[in-house]
Amino acid sequence: MTLARPSRPHLILASGSRTRRDMLKAAGVFFSVQTADVDEVAMRDALAAEHGDDIVPPEDVAEILACAKAEAVSAAHPDALVIGADQVLELEGEIFAKPADMEAAREQLLRLRGRAHKLHSAVAIAKAGDTLWAHLDTAELAMRDFSPRFLDDYLAAAGDKVATSVGAYQIEGLGVQLFERVDGGHFTILGMPLLPLLTELRRIGAVAT
Repeated sequence: MTLARPSRPHLILASGSRTRRDMLKAAGVFFSVQTADVDEVAMRDALAAEHGDDIVPPEDVAEILACAKAEAVSAAHPDALVIGADQVLELEGEIFAKPADMEAAREQLLRLRGRAHKLHSAVAIAKAGDTLWAHLDTAELAMRDFSPRFLDDYLAAAGDKVATSVGAYQIEGLGVQLFERVDGGHFTILGMPLLPLLTELRRIGAVAT
């Protein structure tokens, strides 16, 4: 006699990030992908306007955006569990956006050179348009005082893909040579706190226990 495998809810990742997809695939999680139609810049501007002179903490921005992405996709797929994620780079209270091009990446890396910044990574699970769970984690990274020649060589080798990362670096590759110190979880730095997410997915029966 063959026992039926228990049914599990359909999981959707509300992110176009290849890194986040690869994390979940490597962990053996079965899911589909539906990119959230969320204007992150507009949402950040709206948050700033809503709070006036009160600065919204960058870590709160990351969690709000992660929840918004999960909720947007889950509203259209109410029977599924939807995972949303967001990452915010903070330099002394200032939030950085993804660089628009190579020149913007160069300027951003020059601002980060020789200084420590924070990466706030948030992940959320939503169903039927409502957030069921959210988690935030923060890592601190210190860039070394690299030479202009090194920066030229790095950008030439890394290419246009630096513009796909909020920090203009991919620490899992050549970008690791930009740093002298990293404090924080590996998955947090990559953009999604994976271990707390897997713990919650097991708790709610969405993945095998």
